[in-house]
Amino acid sequence: MRKPAIPAAAAALALGLGLTACGSESGSGGGSDGALVVGATAVPAGEVLSYIKKDLAAKNGLDLEIKEFTDYVLPNTALQEGSLDANLYQNKPYLDDFNKSKGTELVPVVDAYLPPMGVYSKKVQDVTELADGVTVAVPNDITNEGRALQLLASQGVITLKDDAGTTASPADIVKNPKNLKFKELEPAQLPRSLDDVAAAVINNNYAQDAGLSPAEDAILLESAKNNPYANLLAVKKGNEDDPRVEKLAKLLTSPEVTKFIKDKYQGSVLPVTSG
Repeated sequence: MRKPAIPAAAAALALGLGLTACGSESGSGGGSDGALVVGATAVPAGEVLSYIKKDLAAKNGLDLEIKEFTDYVLPNTALQEGSLDANLYQNKPYLDDFNKSKGTELVPVVDAYLPPMGVYSKKVQDVTELADGVTVAVPNDITNEGRALQLLASQGVITLKDDAGTTASPADIVKNPKNLKFKELEPAQLPRSLDDVAAAVINNNYAQDAGLSPAEDAILLESAKNNPYANLLAVKKGNEDDPRVEKLAKLLTSPEVTKFIKDKYQGSVLPVTSG
């Protein structure tokens, strides 16, 4: 069964289990001086932030602390509660849905890069080769599932209602010529499902964590053109003008970071300037 937009886990209790810290432990979040504490998933957000911390932060007057998370819920919970000053890992549709469902007050600061979602398979080389009646695994949260179904629809694998939008679900499918079945899983579980399903639509960070190259291994990959799913730097409402946040926002869109993303990811992650 499809889960609600945000899994109703005991996020506050799990916070200490769901993350690992990188760099200094001195930052505590919630202040306008000292280290800027930023939550991120490991790839690519953590790697981009680590590059900034190592090569750009000090000479731009920024003390940066990175805390890595392994899911999509806790970074926003921690940001709302004040143990983070900012986070980097999510797109605008996901942030909007999180705010709506959890009553948080988180706002975007700047788009940083696009991690294209892809379809992966150990059974076929192209989505058109999917056999009749096979199972495709998709993320089980509303925005990522909608994104996955829209990607499949972009190649005519399925057809969605005209008004399905970013929160599309299997109930919005109006044409399914291959009679595909959809298995809804936690996003982090999707790479491990590839042995059991015909294909899986996997978020970029979890694909790379599992050793998959979006540019080389995906049988279908999102385009950057007119794509609303760029990952963004987010803060709690009212902290947009924090000088430390402004410095990080500027660095995330700098020529140095654009070059780092192009060189390191070779098309598996796209700088926002490339779209």
